Amino acid sequence: MAGGLLLSGAVAALLTSALPATSPSSGFDDPPPDKIVIQVATVNGSGCPQGTAAVAVSEDNTAFTVTYSDYLAQAGGNSDPTAFRRNCQLNLKVHVPGGFTYAIASADYRGFAALQRGASATQRASYYFQGSPSTVYKNHPFSGPLNDNWQATDETDWAQLVYAPCGVQRNFNINTEIRVNAGTQSADKVSFMTMDSTDGDISTVYHLAWKECP
Repeated sequence: MAGGLLLSGAVAALLTSALPATSPSSGFDDPPPDKIVIQVATVNGSGCPQGTAAVAVSEDNTAFTVTYSDYLAQAGGNSDPTAFRRNCQLNLKVHVPGGFTYAIASADYRGFAALQRGASATQRASYYFQGSPSTVYKNHPFSGPLNDNWQATDETDWAQLVYAPCGVQRNFNINTEIRVNAGTQSADKVSFMTMDSTDGDISTVYHLAWKECP
């Protein structure tokens, strides 16, 4: 986890002032053609014990994926009283070629939920650059009965994207959380929610938007 993930980006045309601004409907801004390095500075939280979260960068440098293997919250029955909430804070060092900066345009979360009738759950995420006063929070509620895979997407309006400061190395923080509330379910029943997978198929994908620095 301490090492950087280094991938060569696909050769893409650089943005110029002559080109119109990219809109959400037309996809992401072209990423820089050079190498991008994402290093995991720290991974902390009850939902991502050491060695249970992995980060990989897409070949075209427009996204990175976090895969969890031990991210589960549960409530009810004989569950530990503290097990109703699990969280994971990722502190990432994103090294991009000179003259470019990036923002998180959207994030896709996936997992599995087994919620009894009367129970509920919430998936929550917050995003911020180190040293920045701006923090964006997103919440997604779920209600029982539910026994299925779940998916949630956080999207940021194109005009409201918060880009990393140009020419300054600022670590990017992502804090995710899942909570399960037993509610009115039967006392002997257990409800749970995961953001993990034993086979590695469940993952979180963060989509990047790019622009040239002035």
